Amino acid sequence: MSDHRHSNRSGVKRARRATNASAGHSAASAATPVIYSLADIRSHGAHARKHQPLAIAYVVGATVVVLVGMVIALFTTSGSKAAAVRTSKVSVHTPATAAPPPVPTCPLSGTPAPGGTVPARPALGVKIGNYTGDRPSAGLDSADIVFEEPVEGAITRLVAVFQCQTPALVGDLRSARQPDAGILSQLSDPLFVHAGGIPPVLSLMSNSPLIDKDLYEGGNSSAIILQPGRMAPYSTFVNTASLWAFDPADVTPPAPIFQYSTGLPAGSTAGSGTSVHIPFSGTSDVTWTWNPAGGNYLRSYAGLPDTLLTGGQTTASNVVIMTVQTSSGSWVENEQGGHEVLVTTTGSGPVIIMRNGAAIAGTWSRTSLTTPATFTANGAPITLQPGNTWEELVPAGVTVTPSPG
Repeated sequence: MSDHRHSNRSGVKRARRATNASAGHSAASAATPVIYSLADIRSHGAHARKHQPLAIAYVVGATVVVLVGMVIALFTTSGSKAAAVRTSKVSVHTPATAAPPPVPTCPLSGTPAPGGTVPARPALGVKIGNYTGDRPSAGLDSADIVFEEPVEGAITRLVAVFQCQTPALVGDLRSARQPDAGILSQLSDPLFVHAGGIPPVLSLMSNSPLIDKDLYEGGNSSAIILQPGRMAPYSTFVNTASLWAFDPADVTPPAPIFQYSTGLPAGSTAGSGTSVHIPFSGTSDVTWTWNPAGGNYLRSYAGLPDTLLTGGQTTASNVVIMTVQTSSGSWVENEQGGHEVLVTTTGSGPVIIMRNGAAIAGTWSRTSLTTPATFTANGAPITLQPGNTWEELVPAGVTVTPSPG
């Protein structure tokens, strides 16, 4: 083994000397070429052939080393770039988009508050007549809720409730009735404005949770607007701003009394309530008809549109029809001897809710005068469409007929 290594090293030295000599001779003069003998040539060729595989091995090895280095460098560079991209992706911080604050809604209609703020004032109930001489009415299109109640003579009267809107003209105003206390006590101590009443009813109002304001008492008459072309008792109108001024210290809005949803409640049938007929009497023969274009119900009397003083027809997003128990009281209400109609507004009973062209039958339940009624069908709440509501208090025995389209 040592002789072989010695021979290799001697061969390499001879090759280097020959190379150096050749280089030296070339540099000295091209005119004195080196002359090899035949024996030298053969010896050099044999030596070159002997060491050619080793040289090739060195070249191949060097090439492999270079290629491996390039591959490693490529993967290292690619990996570094990928890592840099991943790092870049991880390190980029996108600020979270904050959810917009909820839009304040009117407590008694579920619609967006005008100007984005619920007015700092209580609910305002206004007693409005509904006999043929009282029509056309004013301001009903701005009410959040209108309650229709039976009174003596099989006619009805209205209690229009305002909170979010401030109509400049409302009327005509008429006298209070027994059901008013039960209707309004659920509205968080509201103002109640009316035009007089018989002594037993006035006593009932003053002992209720209502902030009672009779236009015929003291300085309250300053709020009266006499409507041109109308004769008493159908000529008394008011501006709602002047009524809230009766109690400016009260800046607390009422709590909601209905639940709302934009979609129909589960289990309801679309198209099942395109109209409903409520025959209170000949003078209050009410029909509500679904208006798809407006997304509301249109009110009519005996087939004729209920037209307001402004010329528009009375509309409602929801019509809530509660069957209630009524009786005849001992109080005489008018010169014709008509007795006060007493309405029981607590307990429970059938209800039909008209919304979005659907009629939903269920049950109403109310445990006390200061709490609102709940509406359920098969144990689930019946929700209303956001918008204004007419609540019809219909005596048991009056047949209510909803009709599909």
